[in-house]
Amino acid sequence: MTTSPPPQTPAVHLHVCVTCRRGLPASDNPQGRQLHDAMQALAKGNSSIVVHEVACLAACNDGCTAVIATPGKWGWLLANLGPEKAGDLLTYIDAYAASAKGTVMPSRRPASLSDMVRGRFPASLFSGV
Repeated sequence: MTTSPPPQTPAVHLHVCVTCRRGLPASDNPQGRQLHDAMQALAKGNSSIVVHEVACLAACNDGCTAVIATPGKWGWLLANLGPEKAGDLLTYIDAYAASAKGTVMPSRRPASLSDMVRGRFPASLFSGV
């Protein structure tokens, strides 16, 4: 009898708006860039998390924003983020990865992320993330 290797779990993709300023004055190092850099540092060496930068997610009134997506799961537009929430966002990413459909109930999110969800997208949109 032969056994197959366990199926590989697809990576979680986090797309962070690097131009978000959270209502602060323009600077060379906006809060969105700081969040991106913090998430990249936290994900370094972890092939199950891929951090991308995007120029704008058009949610400027909602602070730093990001989209989390994985093929076969709901994708989410997240807001009210910032570099100080990077550790909690990593905790959320772990819960998202463990979820069968990509849904993380508010009770399973860090308290600092209770107001972050702005919208969700069907899994069919994220076949190639």
